Amino acid sequence: MPNNTFLSSFWKGFQIVKSHKTDSLISITLKPDSPAFCSCGRLSEFTHDTQWRTIKDAMILGAPVELLIQTRRITCSLCGTKTEAISWLKPYSRLTNRLIEYIEQLLPLLPIKHISELTGVHWHTIKNIDKQRLKRVIPDIPWDKLRQLVMDEFAIFKGHRYATVIADAQTHQVLWIGLGRSRTDIRPFFEELGEHAENIEAVAMDMNTAFDLEVKAHCPNARIVYDLFHVVAKYGREVMDRVRVDQANQLKEDKKARRWIKRSRWILLKNRDNLDANQQSYLDEILSVNHDLMVTHLLGEQLKELWYCDSETQAIELWDVW
Repeated sequence: MPNNTFLSSFWKGFQIVKSHKTDSLISITLKPDSPAFCSCGRLSEFTHDTQWRTIKDAMILGAPVELLIQTRRITCSLCGTKTEAISWLKPYSRLTNRLIEYIEQLLPLLPIKHISELTGVHWHTIKNIDKQRLKRVIPDIPWDKLRQLVMDEFAIFKGHRYATVIADAQTHQVLWIGLGRSRTDIRPFFEELGEHAENIEAVAMDMNTAFDLEVKAHCPNARIVYDLFHVVAKYGREVMDRVRVDQANQLKEDKKARRWIKRSRWILLKNRDNLDANQQSYLDEILSVNHDLMVTHLLGEQLKELWYCDSETQAIELWDVW
């Protein structure tokens, strides 16, 4: 382990009085070796008392570091009795600034779970660090500048419980998150949006009636845009699946062929680019021997092209052809 003089440079104002290294942890005890200052910048006039705190620091030599530091409560002529200011440790924090900075560098690269395993810091603590980081690096969007929104629902916990997220379509920045997906659940966002709702030109969403009605009620100038994923998914459930089942039922006398068609559901619904060689061969064979499934599948592929048109006129023409 490096000498104590070198290590002491990490913790300004403190000296190492004891250290111990195992295969899984470096433990270091620190005591003050300089005058104490208040957070206001004034030099301490009197030390009221001391206390010991356990702090986590960034790894040294690949091992986690745990600090046991003696901190002082001081008497300041302006602020009264307060805990001394430590340049490398935020007030009340159990993590050094160096460890927090290290975690912030990892957050854009790794999932929170992996960072927790690497640093030994609790998942919820890392999540809070990430929230504070995002507040600093992502500027607030003035709501009077909003023109296009994105709305979506996502599952939370178990038992079909949902929440709704609303984001700015241009920057992808999240504006609001609320529990539930009903009109009542999402109404607080539009109430908070207030008069700026008239500026909204378009809102992208899935085919959720509650979303649709609430947007029309609060954003009179907004056009509803159903997103590609949900429209194609709905087509797959209500059209492709229906045709597949009908075709399978027509083959009751041929059990092998019926089973072959019935088992083709996911092959028909997946994007061709996501199929492996065997699956693509399976799909080609089904489409070559069943005319109705071939037509339905081709219509599904053409439907996706509507979202990549260069203009509204082109989209309308393609829709008429479809």
